[in-house]
Amino acid sequence: MGPVLVSPRSRGEIRLAAADPVAKPRILTNTLADPEDVAALVTGVELAREIAGAEPLASARGREIYPGPQIRDDADVEDYVRRNVELLYHPSGTCRMGGEDAVLDPELRVRGVEGLRVADASVFPVIPGGNTNAPTIMVGERAADLVRGRVPATTGTARA
Repeated sequence: MGPVLVSPRSRGEIRLAAADPVAKPRILTNTLADPEDVAALVTGVELAREIAGAEPLASARGREIYPGPQIRDDADVEDYVRRNVELLYHPSGTCRMGGEDAVLDPELRVRGVEGLRVADASVFPVIPGGNTNAPTIMVGERAADLVRGRVPATTGTARA
C-alpha cells in the first residue's frame, strides 16, 4: 500500500533558466512545502498500517518492509515520508487557464503571445482528483474545437 496525495496543496513553479530556447527550464516542485500535505501522508502511512494489521490482511501479510517496524512515532513517519516521497508522473497546472492572473485565457491562448495555445495537463487550474488522462483528452478536444471555430455554446449545448 502506498498513500498518495491526489490533491496536494504545495505549489511549485517552472521558470526559464536562460534566454536560450533549448535550455532546460528551472523546475522547483516545492513537494511537501505545505504542512497539510505532510500531515496527510503521515496519516496515510498510519492508516495503511492499520488496514494491513486488520483481518483478513493481517494473517496473509508478511513483515512490513516500508517504512519498516523501526519507524514508530509520527516524527519518524514524517521523516520517512520526507526522505522517500515520490511524484506520480501526472504533473499539471504549470500554465493554468482561468482568471486574469493566469498564463492562459479561457480559450487556452497564451497571454501576450499571438498565435500560441496550450492543450495539455498544464492548463488545469486545479489538479484533477484522479488520473489526468481523460481530462487531458477533453482539453485537447476543446482546443481542437476552438482552433476550428466550433466552440460549444455557453449554455452547455454544442452548436451544429
